[in-house]
Amino acid sequence: MISLTFAVSLIPIVANAQVTIDMGKIICSQYLAMPQSQSDKFSAWMSGWFSYQNNRTFVDLALHQQNIANVKAWCQYHPAESVMYGLQQSVGKN
Repeated sequence: MISLTFAVSLIPIVANAQVTIDMGKIICSQYLAMPQSQSDKFSAWMSGWFSYQNNRTFVDLALHQQNIANVKAWCQYHPAESVMYGLQQSVGKN
């Protein structure tokens, strides 16, 4: 009975476990294979990171969509490259 009580008390801890993902290791082929909802979230995160790195303090939704299209087009020809590198190559400092 004590073991069962202890095991049940651990359930909330396990349910709140977090996953760490090294975004720099995601390659283009993985990005292109993501389901749309996951790709949208990943693209938004990458866009925010890239904007921060380039001291951009505004959001241009049309430019965001164009940048996603540019990165995906670049990734088509460089499936083994990291998405971070592809972002820098296809978008640059706008």
